[in-house]
Amino acid sequence: MADKNERPIKVVAENRKARFNYAIEDTVEAGIALTGTEVKSIRNGKSTIAESYADSKNGEIWLINANIPEYLQGNRFNHEPKRPRKLLLHRRQINKLIGAVDREGMTLIPLKLYFNERGRAKLQLAVAKGKKLHDKRETVKKRDWGREKGRLMRARG
Repeated sequence: MADKNERPIKVVAENRKARFNYAIEDTVEAGIALTGTEVKSIRNGKSTIAESYADSKNGEIWLINANIPEYLQGNRFNHEPKRPRKLLLHRRQINKLIGAVDREGMTLIPLKLYFNERGRAKLQLAVAKGKKLHDKRETVKKRDWGREKGRLMRARG
């Protein structure tokens, strides 16, 4: 039986285009260093990570261009909406991600922003490689065929 205080995972923002535009190799869960008004704004559910990415600076991973709008009741203590935010990872994970980006030409793309069971803001980060136009067309073909196959199977009985 689950504890009463345990909360389910609450997805706040999702990058749905990432799986279409990138071939995802590996995913990592990272914490985010946030201020108080940023956490409250994320809980309101208005943040977006669609055009954001992660980059390395001075041996740290930073989330760039993620939009967390200002908290309405935040007055003078409000935050900058598109400021770079530090991602909290273990040193071994950081080295692995930086190595993949430098050697293999991969990109770090955020897939979803959510609150885990303990109420902490987490980011699912993907190591991905950009798809070419023909790869995207192939993805669309597979998706359409899957839908058509499902329709045919239902009609058949």
